[in-house]
Amino acid sequence: AGSLDPARPEDALLLNRKMNCSLEDGRAVIHWWKGTMMSRVPGERDRVLFNVQGMNIRQCGSFSDPKRGPGYRSVSREVMLYLDPQTNEVLKRWKNPWTGEEVEVIHVANDPVNMRAPMFAHGADGKPLAFRGSFVKDKVWTSGEAPLWYDNPLAGGYQEYVGNNYQAMEMLNSFTDAKALLDPKVKTLPSVSISWARVSDWIPWMKMGGRRGVVVFTTVGKRVASIDELSEPLRSEIRANYPIYLVPPPLDDARPNETSWTHIKKVIDARRASGAAKGETP
Repeated sequence: AGSLDPARPEDALLLNRKMNCSLEDGRAVIHWWKGTMMSRVPGERDRVLFNVQGMNIRQCGSFSDPKRGPGYRSVSREVMLYLDPQTNEVLKRWKNPWTGEEVEVIHVANDPVNMRAPMFAHGADGKPLAFRGSFVKDKVWTSGEAPLWYDNPLAGGYQEYVGNNYQAMEMLNSFTDAKALLDPKVKTLPSVSISWARVSDWIPWMKMGGRRGVVVFTTVGKRVASIDELSEPLRSEIRANYPIYLVPPPLDDARPNETSWTHIKKVIDARRASGAAKGETP
């Protein structure tokens, strides 16, 4: 009595929503993380290439469907900075140790990163929603993997013939207090800890061409109450250079999602167009 039941689809929806954002429509929630990006190349020792600091700012809105019942959708945008591994300085240029070329660093600035469709207590097929969390004593944690495989936005139109599809794996774990999560009176969780890891191809701005290898991100973080609680230099960089990321997108945001690859493509295309307009060789 007085506690949400994970086995009940309507309550499972609320538990998922509380782990994602808040039960309050329009309440901004910030997830922050820090860690490292390493290289893995066959026949070489792994290298720490960068420190990273990032944050995602999000909000949720409620939906109602006559057949599927109550639901919600989250909208968000996120920034992640590549930092010097010794000084934590925000990098503008980086000398590639494999090619010797100095390249421009393009930081992650993905806007938006939204749920594509609302989540409901029952799926379109009528299957009830399950809360995929583990309760251990006074704690609960969720764990999920996202294997990504789609056409590479920086490749040509013949990937079905020659490959070069984009492939990555993201792994996210979240931890919180079970009592607060199960309490229907707690609309926004006061504390959530996270770990985020990612394995992917080389970041395009590294200009690695067809060299073998992958990059591995490994980070830890938490939910913070405001931008003021972010670490430096992330906090100052957002205020100075990414002011739109001080708030989440609007709840009715219908734009297609941005990824690191599509963002980098836009930056490269804009630079090439600017150079062509000035008569420079792309």
